[in-house]
Amino acid sequence: MSENGHEHEHGHPHAEPKHETSPWAARIRAVEELLAEKGILTHEEVEAQIEYMEARSYENGARLVARAWTDPGFKELLLRDTKAACSQLGIDASGTVEFVTVENTPATHNLIVCTLCSCYPRAILGRPPDWYKSPAYRSRAVVEPRAVMREFGLEIPEDTSVSVHDSSADVRYLVLPMRPPGTEGMTEDELADLVTRDCLVGTAVPREPARV
Repeated sequence: MSENGHEHEHGHPHAEPKHETSPWAARIRAVEELLAEKGILTHEEVEAQIEYMEARSYENGARLVARAWTDPGFKELLLRDTKAACSQLGIDASGTVEFVTVENTPATHNLIVCTLCSCYPRAILGRPPDWYKSPAYRSRAVVEPRAVMREFGLEIPEDTSVSVHDSSADVRYLVLPMRPPGTEGMTEDELADLVTRDCLVGTAVPREPARV
């Protein structure tokens, strides 16, 4: 999607994490009790799934980026079939939700948002940051993306276009940032350390080697 348009429709609530004390958390516990009572799932199975999801973090995305920076074939796969690329690195991105990786270039910078809720590539990156779920970010990222990124400390050159991608119930996006200069000869692990969570959303760029 461009700076002036939208792509996808929404229509799906997001449950709060089980450990948070909120009305949503109480409802989730009630559903969990009902599932256990009906013999559909055991408490242990529910807890295992929660631990499985909470173990995911943006470090998975950093690994994908580092491999793409060093392996042109893997980069091509990541951009063409993100799920297949994840599978190669042992990252479980299976399921009905599709994942699309968009590449930053000198000509185009990508920014990810979910305008109506907080759709996020959780299966790959884990839980979204609080600001990603805020009404201010969700509404402003589309209409004034440069101003939003500027508030994160990121100034995009005027001759670089900004593409805003609106995540949905069916499609989640992540950004492949540009490799920083001066990183020749660095290992994949060292390169992954340059990638922050915000890089994968588009509100930041990778850190420079000297600043790690």
